[in-house]
Amino acid sequence: MKKLLCVIVLCACVLSVGAQKLYNPHIHIGAKGGATFSSVIFSPEVDQSMTTGVLGGVSFRYAEERYVGLMAELNFAQRGWKESFEDGEPYKYNRTLSYIQLPLMTHIFFGSQRVKYVINLGPEISYMIDDNISSNFDYKNPPQFANSYRTTEQLDMSIQNRFDYGITGGLGVEVKMSRLHSLMLEGRYYFGLGNIFNAAKKDVFDASRHSSIQVSLAYYYRLK
Repeated sequence: MKKLLCVIVLCACVLSVGAQKLYNPHIHIGAKGGATFSSVIFSPEVDQSMTTGVLGGVSFRYAEERYVGLMAELNFAQRGWKESFEDGEPYKYNRTLSYIQLPLMTHIFFGSQRVKYVINLGPEISYMIDDNISSNFDYKNPPQFANSYRTTEQLDMSIQNRFDYGITGGLGVEVKMSRLHSLMLEGRYYFGLGNIFNAAKKDVFDASRHSSIQVSLAYYYRLK
């Protein structure tokens, strides 16, 4: 039994040394910019379409395994929704909510030395810092719309929950330009688990959750 244990320990040491030779831990810092395409999942439903916004931030990435690492970001991102109206109605209403967001994700990567495919997945928390409404009508006293059953309470409601949380996941491709420099193009989806409006039985909406697609280009510099 002692000989067997010695053999197992020796094999583990050999494998560990071999793994260290095969892959060196690395640390990257980066900056990213891009666009968001967002809507809000309302219940009861609201006639809407996606609204566009800007995205920008910084990133930190650490990996000591060949295919898996961790990624954290601090971003500014715009979300919200754009109201849809019946054909012929001249109305426009767009609501943009600006957030500071902090995603913490598992970073999976595979491919060649020069081109790698990436999968990022994990939780995200964010805090709203600005609420901007753009409209060509008095949304505090909305006109008579063609759809008389249209939900209008959200037009003038204040955001009641500035803190938001959810799950984010993305796919991308990273091109290594040199040992220290690389570029990554990524598409990511965010599904909010929190509500921007209160959701008790007495409230207007049972749900008001963010849904957002992000497209970004990031530059990474390898520190180690």
